[in-house]
Amino acid sequence: MAHIKRKYIDSHWLVFIFQGVITLFFGCVTLFTGDESPSALIPVIGISLLALAVVEFANSLYRSRRQDGWLVSTLVALFDAAFGIALLVLSEKTMAWHLALLAAYTALRGVFELLIGFRTTIDPTDRFIWVLCGVCGVIFGFIIFNSGHLPNIDFVRFFGAYMLVLGIASLIYGVHNRSQQIEDREARSEAGKKAVAARRKNGVKTSKKKA
Repeated sequence: MAHIKRKYIDSHWLVFIFQGVITLFFGCVTLFTGDESPSALIPVIGISLLALAVVEFANSLYRSRRQDGWLVSTLVALFDAAFGIALLVLSEKTMAWHLALLAAYTALRGVFELLIGFRTTIDPTDRFIWVLCGVCGVIFGFIIFNSGHLPNIDFVRFFGAYMLVLGIASLIYGVHNRSQQIEDREARSEAGKKAVAARRKNGVKTSKKKA
């Protein structure tokens, strides 16, 4: 069983499942809707980021009880909430505003996921998922930023595609994280049993020596 550093990636597995469902749903809405105006889709994206922020705030509260990793969760929640609110408030602005916000969010989230992948885990599956999401974020951020010359709706579609990738990866990671937590629980239980057996054995030996 691979050792995992207990940081942000050790959040409850349901956090990643909820995030995966949210991003998949809104990614499909953004990518496959027939609307040809980005101004109609920007509020939808803003709502999706606020929904992610709510899940992350709940994760922060959960981790604050364990006094481990809650600050990172809070910062991620504030990050999602800030961009979500900005998109809602600036939904009537020009396409340049929307493009810049989506490009910045996607690229910055990608950088964060790369840092998570390379600095918080040595498990190959975990690292692959986080690095994959990070690389996709950076690439899609660059594509969105450079898509201003394309038809108005294209940069929103690119963001929807990124959300689909993020959603699928979050669901996979949630399932994988769940299996890791079960393995960890079994390992701790087995270690506890061995420790009890060792204490009993030492106690018997001590009693025999005294006798």
